[in-house]
Amino acid sequence: MTIDHQALSDLIYLDALLLDEARYDEWLALFAEDGRYWVPLKGRLQAEDEKYNAIADEDRLLLALRIDRLKAGRAHSQQTTSTAQHVLQQPMSVASDVGAGVYVLRTPFSYAESRGEDLVTLHGHYIHRIVAVDGQLRIALKRVNLVNAHARLPMIQLFP
Repeated sequence: MTIDHQALSDLIYLDALLLDEARYDEWLALFAEDGRYWVPLKGRLQAEDEKYNAIADEDRLLLALRIDRLKAGRAHSQQTTSTAQHVLQQPMSVASDVGAGVYVLRTPFSYAESRGEDLVTLHGHYIHRIVAVDGQLRIALKRVNLVNAHARLPMIQLFP
């Protein structure tokens, strides 16, 4: 199965769109069964095997629990609901193993999250490891490398 760059980019843009529109169940469905959402504490400087220093490190189960909490209205921090907007640059292919169906892309981003009068703005780049599973593209890893991950960060409620 040949995967072109446009199909990979479209998945990354869809990832951001679903989050911006709070379509969390559809967003979660983009992940592989063993998919991981990771925001390393050291940003781009952190090796992938340094799993314990993280702002967020969630598998599908933990993501599903967080999504259920957001949807149920039980999250005190979401009384006024947060909204988000992702602005992405063009994804760039940084590695691939076509035979194994694994593709890695880097995408610079800006992210804004608003709740009431508060606005959080974050910048960085994503590393998406995308896999082909039964003819479908799925996210095996979404790594969020924040520019200032090492700094004191404001409360982040959603998914940068």
